[in-house]
Amino acid sequence: MDVIELDSEQFDKEATELGVYLPLEQTDPWYRYQATVEGRSPWAALRFDRDGSPVAFVRLTAYAMSKYHFLRAAHGPVWVGERNDEDEAELLDTLRAFVKERDHDQVFVRLAVAGEHDSCRKCFSSLPYDRTVVIDVTGGDEEILSRMKPRGRRDVRKSLREAPVECADETERATESFSEYYEIMVDTAKRDGFVPAPESDYQDMIRVLGPEHCRVYAGRTPEGVVDTWSIVTIQGNRATRYYAASRSESMRMHVTDKLVYFECCDLGAFNDGQVSEYDLMGVGSDFAPELMGLNEFKTKFTKSEPAEVAPDRDLPVKSIAYKALATAYGLAKHGN
Repeated sequence: MDVIELDSEQFDKEATELGVYLPLEQTDPWYRYQATVEGRSPWAALRFDRDGSPVAFVRLTAYAMSKYHFLRAAHGPVWVGERNDEDEAELLDTLRAFVKERDHDQVFVRLAVAGEHDSCRKCFSSLPYDRTVVIDVTGGDEEILSRMKPRGRRDVRKSLREAPVECADETERATESFSEYYEIMVDTAKRDGFVPAPESDYQDMIRVLGPEHCRVYAGRTPEGVVDTWSIVTIQGNRATRYYAASRSESMRMHVTDKLVYFECCDLGAFNDGQVSEYDLMGVGSDFAPELMGLNEFKTKFTKSEPAEVAPDRDLPVKSIAYKALATAYGLAKHGN
């Protein structure tokens, strides 16, 4: 394969002309957002060709960590036509050689790889997934409800009767200030054991992507206090529930069920029916057993089985350095 470096706008243009659907994370708006995040910078937008014909596109962002550097292609590469293991293996080898020659600082590349390849390793510092829940949001409110599992319909109806929140699209309000929403993210992070990104990252995401690609939904109490919220991205016909948070004291009152259903209905009507699919992101599987706790909640909103996606994997560029990093991370994680 040959590697052709494109400017950011040309990358989007060529993929679109070929009829290739680019996930939001592989588009120019996302590239511009990533440039606002501390420690991240656009690295390259690449097209892979064989015999002069495009095979795949991949956009890479550089991550500068305190002790190492790596590249990430979120939801990339994006294939022209059907992916197969042979093409994927060749792309990985070609990409590794390209990165090694172009940038000596990069230890590895983290990208979406469907097949099992000897060149790749399981991510040592994140929880990738290979299954996701996708809700059909076409046909209106009742149709959306009818396609849920019985447990999902029951919980949503209960939430509509009893959940003490009023749901709304609050994109404009959140764009002006994210402080009241961030307070709940901090609460959620303490409860679930993770470290939230700085408030500015969420604010910049909403601002840079703009309302055509990013919406904020929230449920407020009768007193006007935010109880639960989500940030939803939109690209083409697919919306994705990217971030979400709820106050600990409201977790048992079905406020999140009410908000998810509101989002489904609102997104189904977005821009005269542009959105047909709503991705709730990863659920647990044999590949990602750590995420099994998400399955009960997410899968009740659709009768469809979780969809398969290419999970993130690490492609070491500097093998010895990568092995040392992964070993050190594993020791630190297990307290040794």
